[in-house]
Amino acid sequence: GASPQQRAQGPGMALTIHTTVGDIKVELACSEAPRNSENFLKHAAAGTYSGTKFHRVIPGFAAQAGDPTGTGKGGEAADGGFVADEFSDSLSHSRRGVVSMAKPSKRSVANGSQFFITVAPTPHLDNKHSIFGRVVSGMDVARAIEKVRTGASDKPLKPVSIFTIDTDLD
Repeated sequence: GASPQQRAQGPGMALTIHTTVGDIKVELACSEAPRNSENFLKHAAAGTYSGTKFHRVIPGFAAQAGDPTGTGKGGEAADGGFVADEFSDSLSHSRRGVVSMAKPSKRSVANGSQFFITVAPTPHLDNKHSIFGRVVSGMDVARAIEKVRTGASDKPLKPVSIFTIDTDLD
């Protein structure tokens, strides 16, 4: 098979996030955000996301996942350290189903493993969070995750987990 780096250079690379609620298929923005797309693919291929939870869910906003520590404060880039932001005029948080890198704590330009899926337009995030994909099927699953009851720090009371993330090439 192709390496994550080779895969991230092709257009329209897609993958499926298998969750306890159902599957979400995401098409990566490899041309517009090659480093963040490659980072996500490497994490998926390495199994980093397997068994992690959606640790922050805010109705009318987004569902956040990808922290191996489960605290919302962890998760480095696949090669260690962090990946710089990538912004493109052709990508906007103007619709639901946008997949972007999340920034734990107050790191202003540091993307690690955490990501979020918008469940509503969030244009105020443009040029603040790197968009690297969009939901192409399974938006109903993202909306189901949005509806889970949450407690302190917007953490779901009943965990919603990621089983695996598979690329279409697997």
